[in-house]
Amino acid sequence: MKKLGIVSILLFLCAPAFCQLQGTLIGQDSANKIITTAVPFLTITPDSRAAAMGDAGVATSPDANSAYWNAGKLAFIEKGYGGSASYTPWLGKIINDMSVFYLSGFYKINHEQTVGVSMKYFNMGYINFRNDQNIDLGRFNPREYAFDFTYSRLLTEHLGIGGALRYIHSNLTGVYTNSSTDAKPGTSVAVDIGVFYTKPLETKNSSISLGASVTNLGSKISYSDDKNKDFIPTNFRLGGAYKTELNALNSLSFVLDFNKLMVPSRHDPNSTPPSLLKGVFGSFSDARGGFKEEIHEITTSIGMEYWYNQLFAGRLGYFYEAKDKGERKYLTAGLGMRYQEFAFDMAYLVPTNNRNNALAETIRFTLMITFVPREKEKESVTD
Repeated sequence: MKKLGIVSILLFLCAPAFCQLQGTLIGQDSANKIITTAVPFLTITPDSRAAAMGDAGVATSPDANSAYWNAGKLAFIEKGYGGSASYTPWLGKIINDMSVFYLSGFYKINHEQTVGVSMKYFNMGYINFRNDQNIDLGRFNPREYAFDFTYSRLLTEHLGIGGALRYIHSNLTGVYTNSSTDAKPGTSVAVDIGVFYTKPLETKNSSISLGASVTNLGSKISYSDDKNKDFIPTNFRLGGAYKTELNALNSLSFVLDFNKLMVPSRHDPNSTPPSLLKGVFGSFSDARGGFKEEIHEITTSIGMEYWYNQLFAGRLGYFYEAKDKGERKYLTAGLGMRYQEFAFDMAYLVPTNNRNNALAETIRFTLMITFVPREKEKESVTD
């Protein structure tokens, strides 16, 4: 498969820094303020429902993909067990062998406790590598994946918390070695922490939900030696959702998410990199432009979801990122269907500026299946 030369060069020479945060290539920003991390595939929205709502999902109603957005949501799922499978084409307009696969499953232990597992796999297709003497090194398939285990628990009927443990593996160049570069696969471990609150309002047939999560909080990753390590995309997500039942057949939900990478802003490469904890906690005050630049590091996702008779859904969304931090701006739309135990969702993305996006004009799919509603136990600490 024919590839763009720039893709091969980036993968070959700059593996740890090959960050394409849903379409924004490193170094394209004139002010050089874009925050970069290793393994940015972790930030790609895996499920089509959230993707159709501008990548908002921290406080939406729980489903089989809840663990990715907020581990605290998973305990509120009403079915006994189930799973989902999602497919996302990557750079689909110019390449047909790059994609993101996401598999997830959950099991409700009892009324209060739910566990989940998931896998995210980023396939970058096949690339022909050459060294600095233009000698053919053969063909290689760069790929990255992450395995998760999630535990979620109700504290009250309206409040849930959860956590996840994640193993990350990133192999961008195989085991290529030359006189100046020793490349190896990078590995890391990380955790997620999430809180979710939902409660009916006094207004008839409406509810409000709030959610917060910290994801990918974990060790730095290296593709060569311990002297060269990169932060993974630790992210803080905060949001809310409002749902109203218009009548017996129609419902409408509005969602809003704010996201901020908890990694250091760009600094002098000749300076000593900050430690993990210093980089994470210092990320709220280390921007050279002060408070104004810190605010620019927050991205906004807005979405709307309409359901008819819990059978058919229509979704719209918008994602906004400041100009000096990547300028990702796009509209999203999608459809959903539910029939008994089965569900199908699809999403579509359209950039609203002149910047290219790796997901532009591609259709994403999610299939879900859930079984066996669980009855509430007679004795429960949440009662």
